[in-house]
Parts: sequence; structure tokens; C-alpha cells
Amino acid sequence: MIEWSLFAESWPSYASGLWLTLQLTVLSLIAGLLLAIPLAVLRVSSNRWLSGPVWAYSYFFRGTPMLVQLLLMYYGLGQFEWVQAQWDAGSRFWLLFRDPYGCALITFALNTGAYTTEIIAGALRAMPHGEIEAARACGMSRFTMLRRIQLPGALRRALPAYSNEIIFMLHGTAIASTVTLVDLTGAARNAYSQFFAPFEAFIFAGLIYLAVTFALVGLFRIAERRWLAHLQPRKPLGKGA
Repeated sequence: MIEWSLFAESWPSYASGLWLTLQLTVLSLIAGLLLAIPLAVLRVSSNRWLSGPVWAYSYFFRGTPMLVQLLLMYYGLGQFEWVQAQWDAGSRFWLLFRDPYGCALITFALNTGAYTTEIIAGALRAMPHGEIEAARACGMSRFTMLRRIQLPGALRRALPAYSNEIIFMLHGTAIASTVTLVDLTGAARNAYSQFFAPFEAFIFAGLIYLAVTFALVGLFRIAERRWLAHLQPRKPLGKGA
């Protein structure tokens, strides 16, 4: 039988853990998107000196587990003497890598940035050639065409795939508890250790993740109906139309 009293006693910990989870998710997604947009443009470039480094960055962060990336960021960088020297000097940038929150946020941003880069790059490659020809016929420069035609269209077409990335990032932030952060999963671990009720502790966390996921799916369905309506198949006309 589920002990609902456990949740009643530990809900403040779950609430603060959810707040931290949402912070990490939103901030990392914003930083990753801002990083991914220019990198996606470079990724589709025919110049290998521009697309090659972006491919290497994307391949590394998509080809290795995010948990390994976080552990390397939090525990690995501190082994270098020059990093320790920056800490001793009080460098604000490098001090981020000594703080678990900073390490988690940077790792999540770099990881989602790699996936988002490939999502937007794929949408840019799928841009209908007719739209590009029409922009050229109007006398648009390459930058103007990119800013007014290609990127807006690519971002709209990338919306379904990007919605999945947002949900994956929400779930991926659960590893933040491995570097001492008390996120939603960390709150469940604390409840488990306090009440010795692993099923109740983690089922409550799972239900909260599920509720947030359903909310995100609903929001993206609304967004897709608004911004991708022109890509939906046309409904057959009724009789007498």
C-alpha cells in the first residue's frame, strides 16, 4: 500500500527539487539554442574548415553519455593545475567549473546545443529550393535571405523534433543529483534515505516528471497547430463545396 503521508511530509523538498530541475532545463535550453543557431549555419556550409569543427563538437556530445560529460566537467577539470590556478586567482568564469550548478548548466547547454545544431541543420537542408530561388529573385543578399527566409522557416520545421529534445533534456537533468545537486531526483533519493520507502519516493518523482512532460507536449501541439498549419495535409472539401 502506498504511503501518501510520505509525500505530505516531504513535499517542500520535492517542490524545491522541481524548481531546480526546471531552472536547469530552461536555462540550458536557452543557452543551447543560442549556441545552436549560428553553429547550424556553419554546419551546412560547404567549407569544411567551417563545418568540420562543428561536426566534431556535435559528434562528441552526441556520441558520449551526458553523465560522463557531467562527471568529466565536475571532477575532471579540477585535476589540471592551470584550472586550479584560475580558481586561486578568483576568475569568475573558471569558478563556474568548481560549482556543481555551473558544471551541470554548462554540460547540459553544450549537450542540448549539439543535438539542436543537428536538428536545425537538418531543417536548413530540407528548405524547399523554390523559396531560396524566390528570395534570390527578389534581390536578397545571402545574409538577408538567411535571416528572413531560411532560419525562420527552419526553426518552424524543426519544432516537432525540437519538442522531443526539450523533453529529453527535462529527463536528462535527473543526473544533476550525481554532483550533489538536489533536483527532483535528488529529492526522491533524500526521501528514500529518510523514510526507507524507495517505491513511494521515486513514484512521486516519476509522476511529477510525467505531469511536466504532458504539459510540454500540450504546449508544443498548440505551437505546431499555429506555426505549422501550412504544412498540414488539406482536408477534403465537403459535398456542395
